Amino acid sequence: MVARPLLALALVGTGTLAAPGATAAAVDGRTVTAVAANPYERGPAPTVSSIEASRGPFAIAQSTVAASAVSGFRGGTVYYPTSTAEGTFGAVAISPGYTASQSSVAWLGPRLASQGFVVITIDTLSVYDQPASRGTQLLAALDYLTGSSAVRTRIDRNRLAVMGHSMGGGGSLSAANTRPALQAAIPLTGWHTVKNWSSVRVPTLVVGAENDSTAPVSSHSEPFYTSLPASLDKAYLELNAAGHSAPTSANVTVAKYSISWLKRFVDDDTRYDQFLCPAPRGSAIEEYRDTCPHS
Repeated sequence: MVARPLLALALVGTGTLAAPGATAAAVDGRTVTAVAANPYERGPAPTVSSIEASRGPFAIAQSTVAASAVSGFRGGTVYYPTSTAEGTFGAVAISPGYTASQSSVAWLGPRLASQGFVVITIDTLSVYDQPASRGTQLLAALDYLTGSSAVRTRIDRNRLAVMGHSMGGGGSLSAANTRPALQAAIPLTGWHTVKNWSSVRVPTLVVGAENDSTAPVSSHSEPFYTSLPASLDKAYLELNAAGHSAPTSANVTVAKYSISWLKRFVDDDTRYDQFLCPAPRGSAIEEYRDTCPHS
């Protein structure tokens, strides 16, 4: 992925208003304003505390999507920023795992939406659906968001991502493989019988858990990551002393790096590179691998 430049210089004459957040300086007697060149940046400059917080800078609302109102998945919940003053937002669809409902990933809805995304957590057609089916349903949910949902005008249909837990995580890999136009994928302690994802072209953050006995990292998350192309923007985050269900309740580490990954690749916001490159370390992280630098 080629990053857009962070700043562009624009000449601003006397009496002309500069863009919000622009920085003015005098060059050869003229006022030169540095204007953010990336139109997808949303929200203030991030800090460690801002991405670890339970809520981001955007006020949000949520709405229920009835199963009878959609096709291809069994309804869900949409979380979205209430203000459109900064323009449209990227969108993220999230699938639960085997036998689970959207309630198992519901905490991610407001957490991500308040950082500047439209998010849908879905219920699957059957709680027993396998990963490939969950991937198809994630794409159906994104198509619903951008095509007919009440929030479709808030979404940039070119900036979409998928996430999921367990078989939903495997589903996010399937969705990324099916639709290379996606901007990001994040399988959370993912489970899938397919281990080779060398054809994926979507920037992918693979999250595993050290003590996962349902989807052991040695047979799931690690081979998922290593099979992704070496040329791809990718990362592997292994949660220290965590089990398979770690991503199903509020988890600062999962949130922090998911937000950073989505901001970096859905919003092309290089302000978040600082949290991903160089590779992060800490007591909550057992292992982290990456293909930095992203910029």
